[in-house]
Amino acid sequence: MHAEPPEFLRTTRSSYDAIADDYADRFGDGLAGLPLERSLLTAFAELARTPGRAAAGGAPPPVADLGCGPGHVTALVHRLGLPVFGVDLSPRMVSLAREAHPELRFHVGSMTALDLPAGTLGGIVALDSITHVPDDHLADVLAEFHRVLMPGAPVLLAFESGDEDGGLHLDERFGRPVSLDYHWRSPSTVVAHLTKAGLELTAQVLREPTGDEKRPHALLLARRPKTARA
Repeated sequence: MHAEPPEFLRTTRSSYDAIADDYADRFGDGLAGLPLERSLLTAFAELARTPGRAAAGGAPPPVADLGCGPGHVTALVHRLGLPVFGVDLSPRMVSLAREAHPELRFHVGSMTALDLPAGTLGGIVALDSITHVPDDHLADVLAEFHRVLMPGAPVLLAFESGDEDGGLHLDERFGRPVSLDYHWRSPSTVVAHLTKAGLELTAQVLREPTGDEKRPHALLLARRPKTARA
C-alpha cells in the first residue's frame, strides 16, 4: 500500500495542472531576457561534459531538468549538447512539454523521490522549482539530488531570494483558483542545506528583479564531490 504524498505535492500538482496552458503561453519563450541564467546553464553544460565522467563511447551521462514545466529549459540544455529529460509534478505540464518538444523525453514525477538508480545522473537543473518545497522537506530533496548524481556531477538551482527568508501564498493565478505556497530563501540558507546534503558549492549569483519579478533571484551552482568526505 503506497503512502499518500505530502499535502504540498498534491496542491502544487493540481494548481499547476489548472494554470499550465496559461503558464506555457506566458513563459514558453524560454529564458529570453535572462542572460545570467543562460550563461550559467552554459557553464553547467560544460561541467556536465567533464572528461573522465563520460559514459562508454564518450557520450556524457543523462541530465535531469526537475520542475521542467513546459520544457523550455530542457530544450535549451539539449541544444547545449547534453542528453536531457524533463520531470514535472504536473501531468498537464508534461503533456504540453511533449507537444512542444516531441524529440525529448518528459516524465511525471517528484523531486522528493526520483525513480532513478543511485549515481546515474550527469547533472541536475532545477530552476524556480525548489520554491514550492517547504522548509521541512528541502533537506530530503537535496539529499535525493545527492543520491542520484554521479560523483563530480553539477547541480544548478535558481529560486526567489533576498536577504531574508519568508514566503507567499496564492489563491489565484492567471485568473484561476490555485493553492500555491512560495518559499523565499536567502542564498546562505540554501547553501547550508546543500552542504548538509553533501553537495559542494561552486558559484553563487544574486541578481536583481527584472520584468514583472518582485524579488531578487539567486542562482547556485554546486556539485556532488568526486570523492567521499573523510
